[in-house]
Amino acid sequence: MTTTTELTGLSETTLLRFATAGSVDDGKSTLVGRLLHDSKSVLTDQLEAVQRASAGRGQEGPDLALLTDGLRAEREQGITIDVAYRYFATPRRRFILADTPGHVQYTRNMVTGASTAELTVVLVDARNGVVEQTRRHAAIAALLRVPHVVLAVNKMDLVGYQESVFAAIAEEFTAYATELGVPDVTAIPISALEGDNVVEPSGRMDWYGGPTVLEHLETVPVSHDLAHCHARFPVQYVIRPQTAEHPDYRGYAGQIAAGTFRVGDTVTVLPSGRTTTVTGIDLLGTPVQEAWTPQSVTLLLADDLDVSRGDLIAPTPDAPATSQDIEATVCHVADQPLTVGHRVLLKHGTRTVKAIVKDIPSRLTLADLSLHPHPGTLAANDIGRVKIRTAEPLPADAYADSRRTGSFILIDPSDGTTLTAGMVGESFAAPEPVRSAADEGWDF
Repeated sequence: MTTTTELTGLSETTLLRFATAGSVDDGKSTLVGRLLHDSKSVLTDQLEAVQRASAGRGQEGPDLALLTDGLRAEREQGITIDVAYRYFATPRRRFILADTPGHVQYTRNMVTGASTAELTVVLVDARNGVVEQTRRHAAIAALLRVPHVVLAVNKMDLVGYQESVFAAIAEEFTAYATELGVPDVTAIPISALEGDNVVEPSGRMDWYGGPTVLEHLETVPVSHDLAHCHARFPVQYVIRPQTAEHPDYRGYAGQIAAGTFRVGDTVTVLPSGRTTTVTGIDLLGTPVQEAWTPQSVTLLLADDLDVSRGDLIAPTPDAPATSQDIEATVCHVADQPLTVGHRVLLKHGTRTVKAIVKDIPSRLTLADLSLHPHPGTLAANDIGRVKIRTAEPLPADAYADSRRTGSFILIDPSDGTTLTAGMVGESFAAPEPVRSAADEGWDF
């Protein structure tokens, strides 16, 4: 069992955010449970609760999937519905894990979990091979620019641990992911139920000489160098205490999305385009000379400008252009279809504006990656290109430059339902590897 003291000693180790994905019954929750159990990251009372729940269902041993399937509906149906976040650590690295649903109906939750991930584990049932949902998850990982993908070919115990079965699935998936533009794919044969190649190497697959899942997670290179990216500061709140001590205080609070801000920097407030200078930075009530992502700070500016929630502050030399026309690749996540002429709300950073879908140029066919031109509509789980006209100009970066300020969601104005997750400027052509994958994603 990992103790608080041990975790404290890991403060200097790197952090990896990763997500799991796969079709229903491919064994995602069992893999996560096995990973937590065999790496000794499960508290004793948690394991005892799982053992009791498993015994109540007539099972001889603990059902490790119950370590992540926490909702009552999940346990009753035996499926994952919500994104289950788990935090654990080993002596080599700290982890934030998002166990995402496999059912087509909950694809939006997979998008949520993978939007902040630096690595995605895509599970495939060795008996079924690569299926449509596998392709959909690979396409989403590519569009979200997740830099590392692990193909975990699960349930190898049910196919006699045959190397030929694994090799055929790995070859098909790798070819597909490469065509999508995924920069790094690692295939690992596993049995989550039996523990083969999850934490410890399997003695029943001596033909495999690669890393276990945990070994790969501990050693895959990750970059958190967002402090050197283009600086972006979405304003969340304007602070005006109007106290006797600070009668003229006006600060702009928020979380730095990327880059570093320093006192004395010349900055531009968007979308107005007004230019000013940073005269102060308050961090937890203490003045500092500089601050960087992902710190939450208050910026003080030299001029009394009209700045409000939803505005973006950026260094003047590399401030993004503003436009009312956005072209993007989207994953439609709602049951209600998205159509040309659809009036929506577009949420970008801390700003929400009215918008209209002007065109849907193409829809991606997952089977062969061909494009269906001008479909006119996108149904649930479709991936396609859209052109959107906003009521107000937005300072949107290309998603290739910033996963946070290059992303948006479309919202139904009548009931607040999330309709679509979008990536500005993305296309179905193979993307370049991302500069950094530690940026924040959408907040659904």
